[in-house]
This record gives sequence, C-alpha cells and structure tokens, in this order.
Amino acid sequence: MNLKKLVPISDHFPYLPFSRKKVVSGFSLGVVKWGSLISWPFSLSRSPSVKNATSFVESGGNGVGSSGFDGKIDEMEGAHFGNFSEGGKNGSFEKMIFLTYDIYVSFSLNATDFLERLRGKKLVFVGDSLNRNMWESLVCILRDSVVDKNRVHEISGKTEFKKKGIYAFRFEDYNCTVDFVASPFLVRESSFKGKNGSLETLRLDLMDGTTSMYHDADILIFNTGHWWTHEKTSKGEDYYQEGDHVYPRLKVLDAYRRALSTWARWVDTSIDTNRTQVIFRGYSVTHFKGGQWNSGGQCHKETEPIFNTSHLTKYSSKMRAFDNVLRGMKTPVVYLNISRLTDYRKDGHPSIYRRTYNTLREEIAAEKSQDCSHWCLPGVPDTWNELLYASLLKVGRGPWKF
Repeated sequence: MNLKKLVPISDHFPYLPFSRKKVVSGFSLGVVKWGSLISWPFSLSRSPSVKNATSFVESGGNGVGSSGFDGKIDEMEGAHFGNFSEGGKNGSFEKMIFLTYDIYVSFSLNATDFLERLRGKKLVFVGDSLNRNMWESLVCILRDSVVDKNRVHEISGKTEFKKKGIYAFRFEDYNCTVDFVASPFLVRESSFKGKNGSLETLRLDLMDGTTSMYHDADILIFNTGHWWTHEKTSKGEDYYQEGDHVYPRLKVLDAYRRALSTWARWVDTSIDTNRTQVIFRGYSVTHFKGGQWNSGGQCHKETEPIFNTSHLTKYSSKMRAFDNVLRGMKTPVVYLNISRLTDYRKDGHPSIYRRTYNTLREEIAAEKSQDCSHWCLPGVPDTWNELLYASLLKVGRGPWKF
C-alpha cells in the first residue's frame, strides 16, 4: 500500500464518483462524556451493522484507550480509494492489516441515514484547519450519497475553502447545513496598545467573535490545538492577555488551559442543552521528522502506519488539560479522543503531495516544506466522522435515537 499515491483535499472539493464505504483503522480510543470516561475499543469493518453500536462498553481508563493488544488481526482486501494524482492512478490499496483492541464492533457511516437524522438541522465544525479537514471529509461523504449533486451547494457560492472564514454547505433535499467556522484558538485574537506600540495578543478570557454564527446549532464539533504549537503561542512572550493585562511570559500549557476554561464557561452559559449536542475532538498527532513544519520536517517517505506501539507518543499534555476542564463542566460533552488513533497513521499526511509538479526541481524544493499535520482525503478524517456518527447514535438524543 502506498498512501503517497493519494492527493489530499484541494482548494476545490474532490467530489468522488464512487461509493466512499471504507475500511478504516480499528485502533482504540477513549471517549469522555458528561465528565466520566467511556472507553470504546473497536474496529470498523466493511460490513456495517448499526445495531452493533449498542455493543460499546463503558469502563474506566486514562482517556487514551490504551488496552493491551489481544492478538486479533483482520485482513481487509479491496478497499476503494480514489482522488489519485496523475501518474499515481495505478496505486492500489491491495491489502491492509488492522489491529483491534479488546472488542470487535462492525460499524460504518450510513450517509443517507446521517442526512435523514440531520433533516432540518444545523451541524457546525468550529476550530482550526484540522477541523476543516474533518468538515471537508463529512461534506464529501454526505454529498456522495445524494442523487442530484446540484442540490448540494455552498450557500454563498464559494469554491475555495482554505482561507480563514465561514463556510456552509446546504443539502436542499434535507433542509440542513454542514458548516465550518474558522476559529483556531476558540478564544479571541486581539491587539493591545502598550508603551512600545501595538501588540498582537490572544485574549484568553474572551471567546472568538464568531460565536453568533454557531451558538444555535443542533450539533457543534469543536477543536483547538494545532495553532498552539506555533512559535508565537509556544514561546508565550507578550502575547497572552486577560483583561488589560498582557503576560510578559506565560507557559503555553497554562494559556491553553485558561482558553479552554473560557470555552467551557461559554458553553455552560450560552448553549441550550435541550437543543444542542456539544462535541470536542481531541488533538490530531503530527509526524514531522528532522524538523517541524517550518524547519524542514518530513514524512513523504512514510508508506505504512506504525505497528510497534512503543513508537507512539504519550498522551498529549494539552488533552490532559482538557480532561481536567471537562470534568468541571455541567454541559454534556462528548469527547472524541482521536489522539492515539491518529498517531499510528504516519503514512496518511499530504507531505509533498499537495500538488503536482512540473519539474523535478520543483518536487525536490517541496521536500523542504511538507505538510505532516493535515490528512489526505479519503483518509484519517473519514474515521473521525465514523466515530462522530457512532457517538451521536450512542448518545441517542432526538432524531439520533434508534
């Protein structure tokens, strides 16, 4: 298998002409709901069975779903991938081995069922470009199930989705929308006039100004984490602000916890829990080698997932901070803890394959600036949406009862 033959999502949606039923990794994860921990170790197979969703079990754990490997191996053949780059169309997903932990559950996202349950509703992804990655995946999956593709459109006519902004795809036959609101920190990017001039700051005590665009949604999927690794946020000098105070220096983990606390207070005071289901998707692991995104980090030679669990990273300190914030909330929140699951997939990033190259020189130059944080589509975000679908059915509120 060579996932590097795949092209990631482009500025225009790669609407796929074939069914997107997929075989996806069955690595275990944890889901936190209502402040208590639910461990959902399972595998997703090619033969969907919604009834099996009731087989998910509740147990204690550390939020990582780190059960021991039980030795089960499932061999899946013929999984169908598309959206190949020119010259890579002969790449095939011939056979993939998936390791499963503890419990085997057959499950698959039924796009038509998803849309029926979403009829007359509004689903919104809020967060950074990794949540946009998940949003793009879900729009593609749902649109593929619609017979008349002209009945699905971005309401403002946008065809480019990489810029910061608000995007909404409307499914006319179901009177529903699936939106993305760019808010990489969830809290507000601002400025402060100091003695030495104006400073760009991050208001840890105020939500981002986009909340009016999604506070009335029926399903909200939040995330934040990707931008907290950038130099300005990780360095934390004269950047973090609360009230009229700009911290000369503040550790990024402390700032992250304060920002999440602001988000939690907003959710607890502003969300109508009788209407809205709140979901938080955890940190998506990156796989840069030899540097970071801006210093020559690479992943373009990775062609297989990680199979040796000793090579996996520890549970993110940011997600431990989120665990603590979540326990203090009164609002029911579903936590999709996908960190460990994504850690296996060092082979699934766009790397240098974000575009086609006219010359060898261009391709060699691209090796110095790789994307080892976002994901190819079809790919890992499809799995997140499988888990989203399963989680909504598991909670079983309103139209999601079955």
